[in-house]
Amino acid sequence: MPPGPLPPCASRPGTTMCASFLSRGCRPSYANRALSSTARTNQKTKFIGRKRMLTKKVMLKKSRLNAWLHSIAAMAGAVLLAGTALAADTYPSGPIKIIVPFAAGGSNDAMARLIGRELSKRWGPENIVENITGAGGNVGAAAAARAAPDGYTLIAGSIGTHAVNQYLYSTMPYDTMKDFAPISLIAEVGLLVVVHPSLPVHNIRELIDYAKAHPDELNFASGGVGASQHLAAELFMHMTGTKMTHVPYRGSAGSISDLLSGRVQVMFADMPLVLEHVHAGALRAIAFAGDHRSPATPDVPTVDESGVKGFRASAWYGLFAPARTPPEVTSKLNETVVSILKSPDVNEYLMKLGAEPRPMTIAEFTEFQKNESERWGNLIKTIGLKVD
Repeated sequence: MPPGPLPPCASRPGTTMCASFLSRGCRPSYANRALSSTARTNQKTKFIGRKRMLTKKVMLKKSRLNAWLHSIAAMAGAVLLAGTALAADTYPSGPIKIIVPFAAGGSNDAMARLIGRELSKRWGPENIVENITGAGGNVGAAAAARAAPDGYTLIAGSIGTHAVNQYLYSTMPYDTMKDFAPISLIAEVGLLVVVHPSLPVHNIRELIDYAKAHPDELNFASGGVGASQHLAAELFMHMTGTKMTHVPYRGSAGSISDLLSGRVQVMFADMPLVLEHVHAGALRAIAFAGDHRSPATPDVPTVDESGVKGFRASAWYGLFAPARTPPEVTSKLNETVVSILKSPDVNEYLMKLGAEPRPMTIAEFTEFQKNESERWGNLIKTIGLKVD
């Protein structure tokens, strides 16, 4: 049989016929395959080049986008800083409310009204003091914690509301350390150990002996559960092994009338509340609870001097704002309050009351609050004191 026509590839240059093209068809020569491989390599190189170029373009666009976003963020930050600076410059533009978490007439109330009055003298608007009582100060403190963090609601806190209540109550309506921005300590108020004149006690040694001979018969007053007067008496009983009965009031001022009448016989009282009555002979001062004698009562020995070594207790009152109040505002408040407390007339006024002005930086006051909380918290845990 004659051979059939050659396949088309056999007539193309660079193509050779296979030995068995009838059964397997044809295939490219080595030269042709080399050309095809080179073409594929060139195509691959072009593809990689295009891919790299595209990647560079994408990265360039992302870089420009990031730069644009950083610029926007920087401008926003500048606007925010300008806004907060402006807020501090114009603050306050209205009256400030200072919450007192205890009844009117006590040392806490007196400190709040003093600061409110002095701020008004410097800044203009007539400030407001609002007494919100209940639950050892927790009700008023919770109201302050919930207030808008704009510097227009403050609280004159105490050792109870801002150090120890968290250990006394099973549940708290606020977080003592997180819900407030400390501004400054206002003053530390000395506690004077006073007794009703009808009680046959003239010094600490006699008080210890009488209390041991008549366990739980003596009543001691305080401004409320967890108040400084309460804690000082608990510390005294713990250190001396005595037992007295606690009679809490809604604020220190309410306890004074019962102390004067003899309904309660003993109190570790804020000095400003009882000094006048001591001078008048209506109450008898037998010791001072501080670590050194008070200039207001230089003839009255300390509890430590009287034989209870290491005893020290005091009341303190400080100014706080709600947490998240702008730092520019709290800084301005701190600077002004410190200036107030360092002024000669305010300093003299407080010293006459038996209160020691204690201006502090925000950092110092924060550390002070932390230390006081730990100190009294350890005592409360040791003696197992609980309100509920």
